[in-house]
Formats: sequence, structure tokens, C-alpha cells
Amino acid sequence: MSPVSSDTSAGDGAAFEALRGRLQDAATAFADGPDALQGILLGIVDDVDRAVHEPLEIFPVCHHSPASAVAMARRLREKQPKVVYLELCEDMAPLLSELRNCRLPVAVQAFASEVKGFPAQWAPLSVVAPITEASAEYQAISYALDTPGVELVLVDRSSDHVFQWQTGDQEPAGPDGRPAEEEAALHGDALGVEIGDLRPRFAELEEHLLHHGRVRHWSEWWHQYVELPLGDSDHDTYRQVMLLIGSLFRRLAPGDPDRVRVDEDRERYMWTRMREHLAATGTDPEDCLYVCGAFHASSRVEEFGVHGSDTFEIEPPSESTWQYGLIPSSHAAIEAQFGLAAGSVSIAATQWAKNLKRTRVQPFRLTGQTGARKAAKPRKAVAPAAPVAPVEPSDRLSGFLGSPPALDRLDEAELLGWSVEIVRSARRNGYLASTADAIAVFETSILLAGMRDRARPTPYDFQDAAVTCIEKETVPGRRDVRRLVEILMGGDRVGQVGYEALPPLARDVHDRLAPLGMKLQQRGVQRALLDMSSQPELRQCSDVLWMLRRLMPHGAARPIMGERELGKRSVQESWDLALGTHQRALIELGYEGVSIEQVLEQRLRRVAYAPNATTAQVLEAVEDAVLYLGGGRLADELGIRALEVLATERSVDGAPEVLRRVRRLLAHYRISRPVLPSWIESFAKTGYAHYCTLLPTAFTDEDATVRQVAAMLGFLFSMESLAISLGCDRTQLDLAFAQSHPKEPSRTALLWAAKVQLGQLSRTDLRERCDALLDNPLVVPAYPRYLSGFLHALEPVPQLADFVVEAVSNAFARLPDPVLLPWLPTLITTLRSEGADLAPLLIREAGRVFPGRLSALDAWVPPWQTSPETRSVPEATEGATAGRAALLVAHPETCDSVAELLGCEGTWEAEAPVPSDAVLVGRHPETAAALEALLAGV
Repeated sequence: MSPVSSDTSAGDGAAFEALRGRLQDAATAFADGPDALQGILLGIVDDVDRAVHEPLEIFPVCHHSPASAVAMARRLREKQPKVVYLELCEDMAPLLSELRNCRLPVAVQAFASEVKGFPAQWAPLSVVAPITEASAEYQAISYALDTPGVELVLVDRSSDHVFQWQTGDQEPAGPDGRPAEEEAALHGDALGVEIGDLRPRFAELEEHLLHHGRVRHWSEWWHQYVELPLGDSDHDTYRQVMLLIGSLFRRLAPGDPDRVRVDEDRERYMWTRMREHLAATGTDPEDCLYVCGAFHASSRVEEFGVHGSDTFEIEPPSESTWQYGLIPSSHAAIEAQFGLAAGSVSIAATQWAKNLKRTRVQPFRLTGQTGARKAAKPRKAVAPAAPVAPVEPSDRLSGFLGSPPALDRLDEAELLGWSVEIVRSARRNGYLASTADAIAVFETSILLAGMRDRARPTPYDFQDAAVTCIEKETVPGRRDVRRLVEILMGGDRVGQVGYEALPPLARDVHDRLAPLGMKLQQRGVQRALLDMSSQPELRQCSDVLWMLRRLMPHGAARPIMGERELGKRSVQESWDLALGTHQRALIELGYEGVSIEQVLEQRLRRVAYAPNATTAQVLEAVEDAVLYLGGGRLADELGIRALEVLATERSVDGAPEVLRRVRRLLAHYRISRPVLPSWIESFAKTGYAHYCTLLPTAFTDEDATVRQVAAMLGFLFSMESLAISLGCDRTQLDLAFAQSHPKEPSRTALLWAAKVQLGQLSRTDLRERCDALLDNPLVVPAYPRYLSGFLHALEPVPQLADFVVEAVSNAFARLPDPVLLPWLPTLITTLRSEGADLAPLLIREAGRVFPGRLSALDAWVPPWQTSPETRSVPEATEGATAGRAALLVAHPETCDSVAELLGCEGTWEAEAPVPSDAVLVGRHPETAAALEALLAGV
């Protein structure tokens, strides 16, 4: 809709006729083409005239402005409206009464984790509206909630509509166009909404104002030229000046069609809600007050006002599920989220206290407000106002714009106190500051204020002077002088949500951790000591802390002593807790469920059933379900899901992680349950067939690493007995090895080691192949890669550790220095990068083989040169085999133990007498050798 002309949009125009004439003369005198400038200046006056003649009083504000807060408190006590319309997301209204249970600043938050109707990459959706005590919206909320007979109505678009009105598929951005990832950490990636985003959208205008105002940033300009002049002004002057600023910034804003459409739709939305409420309740507009940003107070849309004829069609919300709560905020978070200068909100809080003292205006505070200086007394009901003849608005802009700025005399006591305190703070932080520096800061502040045409130094002048006189060129500690000045002016106040305002999950966590006897709401790190042997009731606290560690950010609950793994439970634990510091994260957990167990279960299911979930990730979810939720139904369900994912995978990327977690889960179930769960038996059977199928391809696939192939072999060898007992065929593994023909050295060595495990290659043949590699000068440069393969072979064939030590020792013994020295760095880097987790096994074996003293090294003979396996005498081999057979016949219970290990039932003695065992072992003496190798591997 096009804006209405000035003749119909304003009042009768008599009140501002003189101002229009002066601005028209100024446009003619100072502009080459006066039509454009004249249209802007007269349009601004029309906007102000139109707003002040609106029957429903419009109160323009700026976010976190002390002048707006003082003017709001004063106007509420004078007018005592029965209805307060507030520019804030309408769906946040039920939560405002919980502000009395919090310590400001806090932020009202709307959160949606289940997103429907929006792009998936936007999830989760989060909207926050920070509230400080020095803000006009808090004054309006406190007045409405604590005054009987007064109704508070939020009229701005809902949180769902905030995202609906995002143009196209772009990422949600802050109110000034900054992307969400650049916003404050305390508010996370939430989208910030505020009352009165009053800042020039025309970059050249802002640059012009900063340059001629001799300031560095917008917050300083606003403090100097708006906050201070309007701090103790009367209501009409404040109102008209704010309308003037809002109209100026609006008319000089770039003509972005999308931005203009969103702004005007918001105004249509709000006026539609107000007209609906007036029609439904029959309230007289004279008894109402509309609190909105100055940018929207000077609206030019056709349906502006309560007498607008058009209605704005409001779309229904999406199907997203929204949760609401209060989260802690801070001055620094507000500054970062809305692009304010560092320390500006703290300076505004200080200015708010000064304005109250100077004007003697009594502010509104919620009854029982945490952190309030005094408990506010219950207010009486609003008495019916006596009929008073309406007063015609008068022109206050002419006098305000035409009068020179009031010279505020220098408050030497205040400035001297600042100078002394900043020097004291600088000393505590490692600066070599003295009394002379305090005097220098005092004088420099006055000098800078004079250079900038100010009669009185502002906090920003004092900050520049302190940096110049104290910091110089070095910062000895963590904090620079600029940050010390911010702390001096009030610091970064961090809010806190009270226990009564927390969601059920957060309150449940506090209740369950009550036996610790700690102040969990307190910010900072606290040490908790848990002795479960003397206090068994602390085991429940331990369970809660481990789940919090799994769900919350790092640092919220950090174990110092104690562990929780499968089959391990600590008797004593020590924790560093910072739940008060991470209160926002705890509150947002409450949006996902009513207990941490429910939230953890939902998250594990979400991970397991994700479209891109891998087998390793699902097995990790199974392990977490066993660790934190006791296993049971959920663990079995997730285990079945892991079996489904494994059957669909066509790569071996997660094989090492799958092997590690399956081994751990299998060992846990064998100890804790009499019978293995059906899913893990099916997993062993399916995994055996799956990896047998992929093994030939993995040996030649360039994308598969040696570690992944070794993990596949480890799975096959470790699960072989269980898989065969469940019906798998050993022929699958034999065919897989027969089809494997690797060409890369490390994979070739890995295949040799696997064949030794299967009995297809003897150690003597393997040793001969390694000797042939060292004898071939063309292969010697690639020998470290063969060693890398042997090292990874320790995963599926750990009994080859002595052979790997032998292979490395032979290389050092036989290679000449010209070959060995260039080759040594390659060997070290190869072992470090590809076998760091297996190196301890190799080192432990080397420590067992090599002599422990240097003096014994000269007479030391390597065991592989004297071992029975290297002898060529057949009698020695036959004698050793016969000895093993006799030993096995003498102790038949060994076979029973092996049978039980393999999952078989019954004993040999039950099937046949001992002489039959002896005959059987005599016929097959290799059984004893195989048993020896099996027990050595175990």
C-alpha cells in the first residue's frame, strides 16, 4: 500500500505550522534542489503531527534506553492507563509473570526443536527478547502486572511469524541484518527481538552523524545527543523528539522492498490486534497506551490508527511445536547480539540510576523481584480518572531544536572518583599505575571533552583518557584498560532465572542433586565430592551428573576423578560443576522433555534413526543406553537398528569403531547376562557375512585404509567362533581370502599375517618372505610400509607381536647405514601416524624380548635364532607335538574350558571315556598345537 499524503495523514496541522514554515525556508536556503529535501522535512513533521493526534496514545521508545525508561515510568504514573499495548511477540505473554522470580537481565525465549513448515537447515528455531531494568518495556510490564485492573496485551507478530516473514530460503538474521552466528554466545544462535531498534539504516547518514558528532560509534552518539538531553525532559518534548528521530531514520532508509514490506506488515499486524482488542472489550482508546519502537510509531501505512478501515489478514502459524521459557542474559550478550558498543548497556544502567536520582521519578519493579533494591509495595487499583478536557498537542520541537544544548557543569567529584578507582583497578591487574596517572586521566578527560565540544566528560571520554594515560602500549594481564573502565561503570551484569521459573526438567535436576548440599544456581565452578561407599544415596546424584555430562556443553559437569565405562563403576568421584554458568543450556533441555532420561532417550533415538547414521554411531548410542539408562528395551531396539544399518553399508569406513564397540558390548553382555541378546548374535552373524563379502574389494580399494582392513579382519577372527556356532559357513572366509590380491605393500603384509592366523602360511615362510624383501635393494625403500602392515596386523593377530619385533630388529641389523639412516625417519613417521594405538603392544613385546641391562646386550642372542620353530630337525617338531598331546590327555578339562569359551555345551567325559580322548589326540596331534596358539592369543 502506498503512504497517505500529508494532508490526510496528519492532524489539523495548526500545532506545527510554524515549524513547517521554518523547515521549508531552511530547505530552500541550503539545498540546490529544494523539492526533495523539502518533501523529507515536511514529511517528518507530518509524521509527528499525525502520531500525536492519534486517539490511542503512542509512546515511542528505544531499546535499553534510560531516557525512555524514565519517561515511561513518569507517564504511567500520570496517565494510569487501563490497557497497555506492548510491541512484543504475542505468544510470550504467559511467561512475563515469571520475571518476578528472576534477577535481571534475563531474556524471554521461544524455542522450537521440531520444525515443520520451515527449511530444515533453520532448525532449531529460537527467539529471545532480552529485558533489563533500565528499559521501557520492563517499566510497562511491571506496572501492568502489579496494578489491579490493568491489562497487558502483546500485539507484535508471534515467534512463528518472525520466521515466516523471512524472505525466501535465507538464513534467519538479526533485526539489523546480522547473521545469527555472529550473535552473542549467551543467547546462542537465537534470533533477537527488541522494542525500538532505533538506528540509521542509511550508512552515509550514520557516518555523517558520527563524524560531525566527534564520536567513535553509534552508542556514544546516542548517549551524547539523545540520552542526556531527554533524560529529564517533559513528556511532550520526549515524545515528539523520539517521533522525529524515528521518522527521520525511516524516510532516509534505503528502499529495500523486502525490508519495507516486513516493517509495514508488522505495523498492520499490531494495529489489527489492537483494533480487535478494542472491539472485543469496548475499551476507550483514551484509556490505553501503545508502547512501540520510535521507528514504528511514525508509521505511514493506510490503516495506521484505531480508525483504520482495512484489516490485515494474519496467516495461521506453522505446525512447529514451540516451547517457552526464561534464560539468563547479560549486558555483554545484549551488546553483541544487537550491535552495540562494548560497555554501552552497563553505561546505560549507570545513567538510569543517575536519572532516577536527578528526576526523583519512582520506577516500577515487580513485587518480589529477585535482585531488586527494595520490595515494592502492592499498588492500589486504578481509580477511574476524572473527565478532563482534551488538551491540544502543542509544538515542542521548535523550542527543542532551536535552543542551544544545556551546558551540564563538570562534576569534579564524580570524575575524580572515576580516576582514582581506575588507577586502583589497573594496579590490581598488573599495570604500573600511580597517583600521577590518576591526575593525568582526570585532566585528559576534561581536555578530550573540550576538544569534542562537551562541557562535561562522558564515560566514553573518560575511557579514552584512561587508555591513553595508563595502558600505553602493553597489556600485562588478561584485561585491557578499556575493559576495566566497563567494569568500573557497572560491569557485565549477568541475570539469573529463579527456581520457580525453571522448566520441570531443570527443577528435577536441582531436586535430585540436592543431597550434594551445593548452591547449584550460583555462577562459577564448584567442586563436588561423592563417596558412594559411605553415602549410597549419592549414587543417584552420580547417575544424574553422568547424564548431564553427556547432554550439556563441556564444563557444565566435568569429572575430575571417577569413570563410567561398561563393567566399571567408581566408588568415589569428584566433579567440577558450573550449572549456574550454563543455566541456559539446562533450561533448553527442559524444552525437549520433562526429565533428563527422556531427553537422553530422544537424542539417542534421533542419532540412531538419522538418515545418514552409520553403524558405529548406532553402536555408540547402544553403549550410551547401557551406560546411562541401564540398557534393557532401548538398548535392544537400538541394537536391532545397528543391525539394519550394517546390512545397508557398502563401505568399511567405520570398521575400526564398529570392532571396538562390538567387542566391548559383547564382553559386557557375557559378564552381565546369562544369555546373549538376540540382536548381538544376529549382528555377529550378519557382520561376518558382510565383511567376508567386502574383504576382497577392501584389499584393493584405494579409499580404504590399512587400519580399516585390519579392523575387518579383527571382526572376522574375533567373531568367527560365535558366527559359526550361529550357522555361518567358514567357506565364506576362505573364498574371501582366495579372492584377495592386494598390490600395496602394507596390505600385502596384512594379508600374509592373516594367512598365518588361518594356517595357510607358516611363520617360516613369512620369515623367508621378509628376508627376501630386505635382500632386494629395489624393495628396501618400501619396507617401512610392509612393517606398517604387520603393525596393523596386531589388531586381528595379536600373537604376531614377537614376529613384528623380529622383523624390525632384522632390518636394523642387516641394512647398512647409508640405507638405514634415510629410511629411519620414514619408519618412525609411519609407525606414529598409522599405528600409534598399536605401538604400546609392540613396545611391551620388545621389552620382554630384549635384555634389561646394557651389559647383557653383547652376549644376547635373539630368541628367533634359537627357537624350535627355526630348527630343521623333524624329530624336534614331532617330539614337541607328542609332548603337547600327552599333556592334553593328562588334563582333559582344558578341552571343556575351550568348548565353553567357544559356546559349546557338555564335556568330553560325558561323551566318551578318557582312553578315547587319548586315541583321538594321538590321531590328530595338531589339535594340541592349535589349542596352544588359541590360548596364547587369549
